[in-house]
Amino acid sequence: MIAVSPQMKILVACAPIDFRCGIDRLSQMCQSVLETDPFCGAVFVFRNRKATSIKVLVYDGQGFWLMQKRLSSGRFRHWPTKGGRCKRQLLWYELSVLLSGGDPDRAKAAPQWRRITEEAA
Repeated sequence: MIAVSPQMKILVACAPIDFRCGIDRLSQMCQSVLETDPFCGAVFVFRNRKATSIKVLVYDGQGFWLMQKRLSSGRFRHWPTKGGRCKRQLLWYELSVLLSGGDPDRAKAAPQWRRITEEAA
C-alpha cells in the first residue's frame, strides 16, 4: 500500500504518453522528460492521450509500484499545465482532487507551512 503524504514530491507529466509503456519505459521518462531520478521516492503521474486513464509510478525503496486508474465513463477534463513546460509539481491534496476528476488549480487548502506564534502556543 502506498500512502501519499504531504512531504512527498508529486510530479505530473503535462503531455500525454503512450499507455503501452510499463515500469521500465516510465522510469526512463522520469529521467528524460521530468528530469528527475525515478528512485528518489517521488510520485510520478502520467495521462493517456484520450484523457481516460492515469498511471502513477512510485519507488518505495524495494521496488516500483505502478498504479492505473481508468474511468468507466468520461474523461479527466482538468489536467495541469505549466506554460509550455513538460512537468508540474502538485501538492498531496491536489493529487487527490486530480484523481477524483477535479481541477487541482481550483483546490484550496491550508498553507503547507505556517509559523507558530507564541500567542497561539
